[in-house]
Parts: sequence; C-alpha cells; structure tokens
Amino acid sequence: MDSVNRLIELLYDRLGQSVSLDEAASAAGGRGKLEKLWPLVAQRGHRVVFSPAGACLVLPTAMDARLIERDLDTRRVGRNVICFPQVDSTNDVAFDSASQAGADGLAVLAEWQRLGRGRLGRRWISPPGANVLLSVLLNDPSEALGHEALTIAAGLAVAEGIEDATNIPCRLKWPNDVLLEGRKVAGVLVELRRSRKGRCVVIGIGVNANAAPDSPDIQSPATCLAEHMGEPLDRTEIVRGLLRRLDGWVARVEAADLDALHTAWRDRCAMINQRIVVDSGGRQVTGRVLDISPLEGLILCDDHGHRQHLPAACSTVVGIRRGEIEGKPRPPQRREKR
Repeated sequence: MDSVNRLIELLYDRLGQSVSLDEAASAAGGRGKLEKLWPLVAQRGHRVVFSPAGACLVLPTAMDARLIERDLDTRRVGRNVICFPQVDSTNDVAFDSASQAGADGLAVLAEWQRLGRGRLGRRWISPPGANVLLSVLLNDPSEALGHEALTIAAGLAVAEGIEDATNIPCRLKWPNDVLLEGRKVAGVLVELRRSRKGRCVVIGIGVNANAAPDSPDIQSPATCLAEHMGEPLDRTEIVRGLLRRLDGWVARVEAADLDALHTAWRDRCAMINQRIVVDSGGRQVTGRVLDISPLEGLILCDDHGHRQHLPAACSTVVGIRRGEIEGKPRPPQRREKR
C-alpha cells in the first residue's frame, strides 16, 4: 500500500505534467513493481494517460482519502477521511459511523449519491465523478454545537475554502447557499440525530466543482466552478481547503465564540436591507433583512413593523423584492391610456 500511495502522490504533485517512467519506477520500488501498481491506481478511481514523456493523472482526479489527509493538519474535522465510488447518502454513512471509535470529525466523500438530499426534503443532484459530495460527523454529547450556528459556519467555511483553492470569490445567501455571480455553486445541510454516544451532528456539503445540475427539479439558477475557471478543477484542494476552514469555525462555535463568525458571514452576504419573502414553518413572512445571527437565524422587520427571528432549520427564501429597500414597496406603475 505504501508504494501505491507514493506513486499516486508523485503523479498528483505533478498534475498537468508527465512523470517519467523512471521516476515512477523509483517511487514504486522498481520497474517490475511499477507494472503491478498501475491496476491498483485504477482501482482507487484514478485515470492515467501514457505518452512518450511518461504518465499523467487525468483531471478531475478521483476523491482519494490519502491525498486529502496528507499534511491536512486539522484539530478535529477531517482527521479521518473515507471515500466511496457511490453511496445512497454521505450523510447517512456518516451517521452510521457515529458509534465507532474515533469517528468524531470523520469526513465521508462519494463520487455519486443515489439518494442525495438537500434542505426541506429536496434532492441534491450531481452527476457521477464531477463534484464534491461531502459529509462531516461531529459527536456532540454536550450539545454545544447549535444547528443555527453550524449552518452559518459551514456555509462560510465552504465559501472561504473555495476561495482558498481557486481564488474565486463567493457570496452567501441565507441560510445555506454559496453563490457565484448570483448563482448557486454550493449548499449545506445540517442534520441532528441521537446515537449511543448521545447527540451527533452531520454537516452535508455539496459543491458544484465541474458540473452544474441540469434538472427541472432545481429551483434556483446554478453554476459550477469549472465554468468560471474555463477548465476542469481538481476537487482535492477544494475539499482540503473547506475542511481546514470548517475545522476552525467548528472550534469557535463549540467555544461560543460567535462574534467573528457573525462579522465574516455578514461581509459575504448581500441580503442586508433587501426586502424578501421567506417561507418559515409553513407561513410566509415579507420584510426587510436587518441581520443574520448565528444564534437567532434571519432577523427581519416585517411589513407590519414587527421584528421577526426566523430559524434556518424550517425557513427558506422564496422571493427577493429587488428595488425595494427600507421596507417600502415601489409605487405602482402608471398605466398608459389606450
């Protein structure tokens, strides 16, 4: 296993370049061993093309736990990583692992989900082998990790992780959307359950790295990072970036240090002072956004002048009244005489 890991790491560290067969053989421990390793590289999901110059990994590379964990240096999130070709749901796999030793902070990735889900019973749609489908398990017996704060923290970590890996700036839309030029590029689903060790939390993250969903079920405009970069993206560095960022924000949420989270989220949010329509627990609320709170959710002044606190768990924005600020609707348009 060490020899195949060394070979994969060599190929990965030279992405976009060919590795000579002499170099590959040196990493493998000899020419004879090298020939036996190529099938093992393929079993890990990696595609390799050969030329007179040598061997080269094909983008996008497969999700590989070894490459993600290497020098990740996180305190909690991503200490252990597992990758699957396909699962029903990475969130369910993470929850099923909650009772295992050392499961706290486990990161579960898959190339494809058969039953991927988003918030409020929606489906999360992603073609096989193109995007980031990730769930992180956090055991929380003391119940220090609030749903509202984790939803805010996870969205911010995704936006920051994408920016770290690609230099593409992202914005945030409450409660869980990461936007690129106004279109959704990533989303977050935080779920809570009970296990034998007490309460556990799973943060599900989907990032459209190399493909945007193409389905009539999609309710808001979507995009992918590759569309903006003009070439396929390496998902490994995106995953590593957001795991590092999530690790830091989870630690702050656990310590109830939320001021920095509040400020950083607001700085990326374009909703402040917008007049919006929110479906919250089956009722529609229209008003002007005052703030986004890691503890209280969306805070708005409704059209009756009342201050409303709407939790992320049961709320979604269903409309934005563009051009309407300070809670005042635009005057009616005059009708032309015929």
